[in-house]
Amino acid sequence: MNDTDPVSGPGVAGTASHNLLLRIASALVMAPIAIAAAYYNGWSFVLFWGVAAVTVLWEWTVLVAGNGQRLLVSAGGSAIAIAALVDRLHHPIVAVLLVGLGAFATAIFAARERRGWIIAGTGYAGMMLLAPVVLRDDADPYYGFLAIILLFAVVWTTDIFAYFAGRAIGGPKLWPAVSPKKTWSGAIAGTLGAMLAGIVVARLSAGLSESAVALVSILLSILSQLGDLLESFIKRRFGAKDASHLIPGHGGAMDRLDGFWAAAIAGCLIGLIRGGFDAPARGLLLW
Repeated sequence: MNDTDPVSGPGVAGTASHNLLLRIASALVMAPIAIAAAYYNGWSFVLFWGVAAVTVLWEWTVLVAGNGQRLLVSAGGSAIAIAALVDRLHHPIVAVLLVGLGAFATAIFAARERRGWIIAGTGYAGMMLLAPVVLRDDADPYYGFLAIILLFAVVWTTDIFAYFAGRAIGGPKLWPAVSPKKTWSGAIAGTLGAMLAGIVVARLSAGLSESAVALVSILLSILSQLGDLLESFIKRRFGAKDASHLIPGHGGAMDRLDGFWAAAIAGCLIGLIRGGFDAPARGLLLW
């Protein structure tokens, strides 16, 4: 979620316009790939989120421990890769345990003052992989795909509405100590936009309650914005503007996926509580 910049002027306006064009161009490339991976599922979906998870792990590790941390990234990345394989073989609980073991294994190679952050980063990256993969792996492929589409719709709409409403309306800051650009107007607009996106997804799908999906979308939107604030807090804690510069206009994978990470975990947990491992997507969608 990105809102207004308190600084103004011709140079700033030109930079903002350039960044916006980069964001749009990057989104036009990444969004179809993400949707195609979700549609075809299988190993393509696992590979897509596996690459995203390892990239996030690398960014997190460099952010909290500095460059030259190949051993840490290799140890954590190997645990995530094995967890992906195990989950694809339909052993999600074992996959979660492997991520946990990998997190503590990386701590062995980390400096003492950074161990807690390294453990948290491996868990963060591991959930980036497992949450969408578990949700997509519903016994009914239709609902598995639909659940991922709902997550995309909610998170992307939240981001878009918050960005433009924040720039157009401005007003009081959401949490200036952590992220001085985000506003309450952007947060509210993002949540309302996500609700509308959820209603559209429900209306275009069979058997979904529009009111229930709208409420779920509101919850997921709020949590996605909290995920965004969490990443802003971590970057501010370690004095970084962006997690990396991998994605033009977006920064790094963490910058792009922080909201999706939180929404996917919440959606997965709701689905597991209501539908179990056989029907997590239906547990999220059917009320």
